[in-house]
Amino acid sequence: MEAFLISIATVAIAEMGDRTQLLALLLTARFRQPWPILLGILAATLANHALAGALGAWLGQFLTPFLLDCTVGVSLVTMGLWMLKPDSPTSAPIDNSARGVFATTVIAFFLAEIGDKTQFTTMALAAAYPNLPAVIAGTTAGMLAANAPVVVLGNAFASRLPIRAINVGAAGLFVLLGLSFLARAVWSVPPS
Repeated sequence: MEAFLISIATVAIAEMGDRTQLLALLLTARFRQPWPILLGILAATLANHALAGALGAWLGQFLTPFLLDCTVGVSLVTMGLWMLKPDSPTSAPIDNSARGVFATTVIAFFLAEIGDKTQFTTMALAAAYPNLPAVIAGTTAGMLAANAPVVVLGNAFASRLPIRAINVGAAGLFVLLGLSFLARAVWSVPPS
């Protein structure tokens, strides 16, 4: 349960003001069909985070508990600092052809998530927690929790969020989580 709760909280907060949240807003403004967009976000996030989680879990097998805690700690601190750099909307045109709103959303979201903070967070959490399905479910739920209000309420909701304050708060959360993993690594080293 801890893996799920940490995953949902970190990704939901990290997603505020992220480029994929801006992409959700662009898709909503263009298509005005919330259900296919939400289903597309769900499908793309599940696929992307399942791959990232599997990679993180695989890499986690090769690390000692000390190295794993250090790696996750440094990753989370790095993500926290990355949160302070604001994202901007993508300038790539969104395909409005026969693929439909759902397919356009899946493709756009999957590609936008590659190399994103939430993808790296998913990898780090999957390396840290042995319950991979809980991590993937949590990060996916966090992504939906952050994007569903944007899709459903559109511009009116997004324009009222204090994005900079949310980013600073999220950065602080990531740094604190990272420092807790680093502290756990230091405390686990036996005295010589």
